[in-house]
Amino acid sequence: MACKLEIEPTGDIVEVQEGQTLLDAALRQGVYLPHACNHGLCGTCKVEVLEGEVDLGDASYFALMESEREDGYCLACTATVVDDVVIEADIDVDVDARNIPIKDIWGTVIKREMLTPRILGLWIELDEELDFQAGQYINYHVPGFDEPRAFSLANQPSTGKIIELNIGLIPDGEATPWIHQNVKVGDRRKITGPFGRFFVKRSANKPMIFFAGGSGLSSPKSMILDELENGCTLPITLFHGARNEEELYYADMFRDLEKKYDNFKYIPVLSNNENPAWSGEVGFTNDVAKKLYNNQFAGNKAYLCGPPMMSEACITALMQGRLFEKEIHTEKFFSKADLYSNKIKSPLFKSI
Repeated sequence: MACKLEIEPTGDIVEVQEGQTLLDAALRQGVYLPHACNHGLCGTCKVEVLEGEVDLGDASYFALMESEREDGYCLACTATVVDDVVIEADIDVDVDARNIPIKDIWGTVIKREMLTPRILGLWIELDEELDFQAGQYINYHVPGFDEPRAFSLANQPSTGKIIELNIGLIPDGEATPWIHQNVKVGDRRKITGPFGRFFVKRSANKPMIFFAGGSGLSSPKSMILDELENGCTLPITLFHGARNEEELYYADMFRDLEKKYDNFKYIPVLSNNENPAWSGEVGFTNDVAKKLYNNQFAGNKAYLCGPPMMSEACITALMQGRLFEKEIHTEKFFSKADLYSNKIKSPLFKSI
């Protein structure tokens, strides 16, 4: 039996099915609620229940403390309705956001390629087009695993039914080794999406600096291609960090884009270079960026996607160079292992 969910202060009303979480119901009907991990562990989706009753579900006591439970708070990603409910959520208005309803779509794997020794590229032709904003991600349903895994879309929206996922191997992980070893061309897979608030803030009309490392290149690749295809003339700079040339994937494509577009600059950075013929930058991405920008980042928009240590170092460099929180955008993914970790820290920035 369906129940009614009313969301304050926006006044949106959505229908929630039995056993469906508040977050899933809202997103599937095109109503945005803040969220990040979708596992009940980060607290981003915390809302106050003003009327009605909910089942809190598997919310961690780190993200939802006992005192908050007693005060009527819940996590939208784990809570299910008992009856009609009114909640209050902290929703920031984002003029650049499109509230696209999430949906489940099946597709067929049409190509797989090892982009680096540890990053697998998967191309999936969906049964129908997925509407999304460049920079968003999907949940990839892995056979034999209870929970889907989140992967950023590496393709721009103009590719139609074909999506690209860049899947980094986590040696001690569960799902990524299985995907690397078992997924083959012709397999049928289900994806759910789009998710996330990581996209270009076009209304700001400011030059863009992208920082990417590892499979975190997926979102910047999608965003940069989308901006250039749509006639963006603002300066766009991509700092692409890798340990060595073997892990520096899509370098040729970005170099070709640099030749084609006067407003795009590609700066690959190797932290462990052993090739004496390498003529590019060597060191850490944050240090190279500080050097090339003379430690002055004010007036830009920065977008970061990559390993936590790299992102944190770049954020520190950006803030030292007079670029502050509202101009820095990053998205935090939580792994399945985080569900059982007691070392989770609240993110420095909201997931956007």
